[in-house]
Amino acid sequence: MNTRHLLAVLAVCFLIPAALAQTPEPWPTKPMTMVVPFPPGGVADAVGRPVAEALSRILGQPVVVENKAGAGGGIGMAAVAKSKPDGYTMLMALSSISIIPEADKVVGREQSFQLNQLKPIARFTADPTVLVVRSDSPWRDYKSFIAAMRANPGKYNFGSSGNYGTMHVPMEMLKSSEKFYMVHIPYTGAGPAIVGLLGGQVDAIATGPSSIVQQIKAGKVRALAHWGDGRLASMPDVPSFKEMGVKVEFSQWAGLFVPSATPDSITNKLREAAKQAAVDERVRAVINGAGSPIQYLDAPEFKTYWDKESAQMGEIVKKIGKVE
Repeated sequence: MNTRHLLAVLAVCFLIPAALAQTPEPWPTKPMTMVVPFPPGGVADAVGRPVAEALSRILGQPVVVENKAGAGGGIGMAAVAKSKPDGYTMLMALSSISIIPEADKVVGREQSFQLNQLKPIARFTADPTVLVVRSDSPWRDYKSFIAAMRANPGKYNFGSSGNYGTMHVPMEMLKSSEKFYMVHIPYTGAGPAIVGLLGGQVDAIATGPSSIVQQIKAGKVRALAHWGDGRLASMPDVPSFKEMGVKVEFSQWAGLFVPSATPDSITNKLREAAKQAAVDERVRAVINGAGSPIQYLDAPEFKTYWDKESAQMGEIVKKIGKVE
């Protein structure tokens, strides 16, 4: 074999391993975990479970929902942000993901995660929060509610999913706009906060339609107003604050994320699977039935939406200031 042929053979020997190394490994080949950073019973759980079931069918591997609650969602979000970026750990987050890093700075604690550690895959829902009281409360509309709050500062309280979460921030916005004071009682998630409302431990909550619509239909609680623009299909008799002249708006969305270093070969497959899940009949039936219609955004549009909202929420958190 002459020198030229020997060099050619050696080149091929070196190129073959390099080419094989660049070939993406099959994905998925084992069960995946979807972290829901709140207890069962809240919006993230209500969206996450039907989506996880659909992804299991579409991708051909089980997607197991893991409720990892605490710190207003921060514990579960941080766990995913710092997890191995291999596509086997994903996060179904709420809009509180935009708030927590800035809240950490405001209260002077070490940031549990940075927004750039997570990559958005898809937004599934986006609903305004709803102001809810028990059906046996004396407030039959927002006018009577706000009159009582202003006349009795500190007498009444409201529950939330945790400090600076998606149930806390809209109430702080309302308090600031309407000049009244209520005591804040933080829980570990929407589910426990709703239990607190039903049990009489708190007087009001602000939560997404999907986590409370069944209690409204059952006559256990009453919706007084919501933070959206226009009437909600699931609650057509409930006015928005905007139509009553109160300048507050807030949406509680649910979206899927993975660690930011997850390869594009995997995230593209997951994006395609998420698109299919969003139009899946079972998913739409469950989520629509909970009063929260699908409002899907694919990754590029979701990223633009998220960037804008994160900047806005950061300013709101700074305005709220330190909360003990």
